[in-house]
Amino acid sequence: MNSILERLPERGRIAVIRIRSMGDCILTTPALSILKQARLDAAIGIVVEDRFRALFEGNPDVHEILSPDWKTVRKWRPDLCLNLHGGGSSAGITAMSGARFRAGFAHFRHSWIYNVRIPRAQEILGVERQVHTAEHLASAAFYLGAPRVEIAQARLFAASAEKPSKPYAVIHPLAATRDKSWPPERFAEAAQHIERSLELEPVFIGGPGEDLAAFDGWRTLVGAPLAEVKSLMAGASLFLGNDSGPAHMAAAFGLPVVVIFGSSDPVVWAPWRTAAEVLSGAGGIEAVTVREVTGALERLRVRV
Repeated sequence: MNSILERLPERGRIAVIRIRSMGDCILTTPALSILKQARLDAAIGIVVEDRFRALFEGNPDVHEILSPDWKTVRKWRPDLCLNLHGGGSSAGITAMSGARFRAGFAHFRHSWIYNVRIPRAQEILGVERQVHTAEHLASAAFYLGAPRVEIAQARLFAASAEKPSKPYAVIHPLAATRDKSWPPERFAEAAQHIERSLELEPVFIGGPGEDLAAFDGWRTLVGAPLAEVKSLMAGASLFLGNDSGPAHMAAAFGLPVVVIFGSSDPVVWAPWRTAAEVLSGAGGIEAVTVREVTGALERLRVRV
């Protein structure tokens, strides 16, 4: 029997639902590339909140960026609607999409909505280990009929990389929860090491409403549009931060990355396909020492 991708009409349309957040959106891009290479004639629409649309702007695998409401998706007339988000809202969009094929993982809530139920990634990939999020998302494309290929690095595109007067390192010292946040005073010590030993200018970044007052002695960028953050990241020499969306952005641009993990699982969320040092402590994120972080920075050998 022909695969789902083979059964799509010529110049068919594939709506991929990935409503949020930054890391998840970025780690969806390898799956988009696999789908596009399998059906070069197809148009891929990504369904995402407006605040994350910049993550897909400039991506040649994406034909359309669609708002996450069922009327917009239905009007686009997809032949296949692939839900990679998994929540109730995305299930509703899938159900109302009008697509002939409605695909989602069988373990998702409301799986009765899907007429294509995708099995566990482990079953598709033929493994029983934990899989990385990029592998999990890409496995859906393989199940739908894309040829099995190596899952490549995530893809982001910046309109222009920042042209620095001095090489710099981007540091993201914040995270969504306390148990994922390394203490700010330790980030300050690590920044001093980056400045003195690696001869890179530390540049601290934060999202809207986040407080970077502890780092006033360095250049900071708070609440900037994602397009601006992409340009900053694309021109950097190094990234240091907690496990959060900017770490995946840095990996997508191929930066050497040092990431400090707290409650989340590095096997599932480590930087994908880039030179990286992943640090975690048995007693939680505060168990990671400054010496461990500076040692990781030294091992990456990022100097100018």
